[in-house]
Amino acid sequence: MTRRDWLLSDQPASRNQARLGQFYRTWLAFRSNTLAMVGLVIIGVLVLTAILAPLIAPYDPLIGGDLRTERLLAPSLSHLMGTDEQARDIFSRLVWGSQITLVVVALVAVIATPLGILVGTVAGYFGGWVDTVLMRVTDIFLAFPRLVLALAFVAALGPGIQNAIIAIAITSWPPYARLARAETLTIRESDFINAARLQGASSARIIWGHVVPLCTSSIIIRVTLDMAGIILTAAGLGFLGLGAQPPQPEWGAMIASGRRFLIDQWWVATMPGLAIFVVSLGFNFLGDGLRDVLDPKGDR
Repeated sequence: MTRRDWLLSDQPASRNQARLGQFYRTWLAFRSNTLAMVGLVIIGVLVLTAILAPLIAPYDPLIGGDLRTERLLAPSLSHLMGTDEQARDIFSRLVWGSQITLVVVALVAVIATPLGILVGTVAGYFGGWVDTVLMRVTDIFLAFPRLVLALAFVAALGPGIQNAIIAIAITSWPPYARLARAETLTIRESDFINAARLQGASSARIIWGHVVPLCTSSIIIRVTLDMAGIILTAAGLGFLGLGAQPPQPEWGAMIASGRRFLIDQWWVATMPGLAIFVVSLGFNFLGDGLRDVLDPKGDR
């Protein structure tokens, strides 16, 4: 029996074989989606670029060259994407800026996702006044556009990349709470949940051990699809001067500083704009692919 036949066996001999087989089937379904693979490649390149930034970037992202001779140079072999108004290499700044983008996305997901799952599962499981209070708080956050609410929080906390991450995380959890609550409502009266109650399992154990795992796939899909919105929100805050502060190579701030030269030196603002576009598109493609293979209600 080959390894492929072992993974695709209809009669697994162990739990590990069943799990590996399910993972392999999911990978095969994901791999058949061309756009999803394109998104995976884009995100993979982003991650590798962020990790290998010191090796990839040919120039210092913060220190420019001679302002008399190297300012606002057009793309060339020596400067692949040109230079900005401070004679800094735009390609090097984009490479180092990928680290900021990846950190923002990762930290927002780490903060907002558990918070949304906690609020949604608790509200859906207990119902009653707990559900009413938690969902009304969620509705308050959903009543405002994400960027506007993030602007309000950053204005209160002060400009800076750390405060921008906190503000984006605070405004990102309500959709996850809504989704987790909907999933919890459909399974809280299931037979296996009632059986766990009869065996004496506590509410916390039921929520953590049974409800949360069943909500995970839907939440992962939603988080991946929201990555593009998180990147755009972070870029919007940076564009307005409330995110990463100069001279940090944040893509939104780079667009803001380059918009003055958009007519004659188009590359200064266009290059970071293209980076935001490509990465956002990659996350959307990846999210669509994950939705196709992980959504239990979708067609296989």
